[in-house]
Amino acid sequence: MGVLETVTFGLFALTTVGASLGVVLTRDVWHSALLLGVALLSVAVHYVMVQAPFVAAMQVLVYVGGVLILITFAVMLTRGADGDSEPNQRGVKQ
Repeated sequence: MGVLETVTFGLFALTTVGASLGVVLTRDVWHSALLLGVALLSVAVHYVMVQAPFVAAMQVLVYVGGVLILITFAVMLTRGADGDSEPNQRGVKQ
């Protein structure tokens, strides 16, 4: 394994870990979904690096293309008109 492959692996490993931490620690659901997309695409790059292009293509098609779009539609359909959630029983927005 050459130096370029090692640096590339390290860069995408840090991207995967950073985006995954962002998914867990971000309070905004929309930003969390976007960071999930970054993490899943980074995992697909890892599959390409280990000579598994079919698995990488399935990662992009199924997870990024399917799951992330489903989460995006769920976020868009459940948000109020102003982007906030609906008031709870006491009239306080969360």
